[in-house]
Amino acid sequence: MKKRVLLTALVMVMAALSVFANGAQEQSGNYSVYLITMDQMDQHWVNVNRGAEDAAAELGNVDLTWLAPDTKDDAKQIECINNAVAAGADCILLAANGPEAPVAALREAADAGVEIVYIDSAANFPGRRLLATDNRAGGRQIGERLLQEFESKGITSGMIGIIGVNAATESCNQREYGFRDAFEGTDFTLLETQYCQGDAAQAKDMAANFITQGCVAVYGANEGSTVGVGNAVMEAGAGTVIGCGSDSSDMNLSLVERGALLCIMAQNPYKMGYEGVKSAVKVLQSDMAEGATLDPYYVDTGVEVVTKDNLPE
Repeated sequence: MKKRVLLTALVMVMAALSVFANGAQEQSGNYSVYLITMDQMDQHWVNVNRGAEDAAAELGNVDLTWLAPDTKDDAKQIECINNAVAAGADCILLAANGPEAPVAALREAADAGVEIVYIDSAANFPGRRLLATDNRAGGRQIGERLLQEFESKGITSGMIGIIGVNAATESCNQREYGFRDAFEGTDFTLLETQYCQGDAAQAKDMAANFITQGCVAVYGANEGSTVGVGNAVMEAGAGTVIGCGSDSSDMNLSLVERGALLCIMAQNPYKMGYEGVKSAVKVLQSDMAEGATLDPYYVDTGVEVVTKDNLPE
């Protein structure tokens, strides 16, 4: 009899503890949001995370985790997605390394009830919102600024080298397309794109090769490739070739200041992260039907062409 009473009491205590724990969890109301970027190398992603952290702190109901491969790698990014789902993510903020590779993992995430919001670049899988740069327009602006420089120097033709990340990174591909758009109908020859996987050292070697071929300019489509271009121009000597590219990291801004880069396409990564977290919470707090998106679906986070004349202080 005493054993039965003690057992009953133990069950009641365990039930009470369970209710207390569940109640405390409901009271906290925190959403688990995972920011998954292409890599951890580029300052661009550090600034995305900084914006996301500020939004999470401001809202006060978000547990934010940043996951990313050490370098751009589809398999490693897929592993990050799977880890986020296994850890109980409510929403994934994803900058997709490529449009196709993560689709199966994202489908499994969605089947598990995880919401998807894209920043910087989307995969070919439905998400609730995309916050990104108009990369094609930004690339075209860099090309147009380069044409102005050519005109001022009396250069009317020549070869131009292009260094991208990889063939699957659509955001960088769009920048390249826009850059090429600017030269349609001119006498300049844009060479076949070389891919460096975002590695500045590889990009420097590729840029040096373009310079050896006699290119009048070299363009880098992301932070690492642009650093490589600037460093190669520095070694070649001022006036030998014109460098230009993308992403306003401290290194790239320094290269603009020193004259190794004519200009860079500056995105707003902080806004991507900040508005990305706010969009995630908006999705999680609403009762959205399957396939529905936030209005507007696409949010242009802006772009600016930075030269020596408008360097940030």
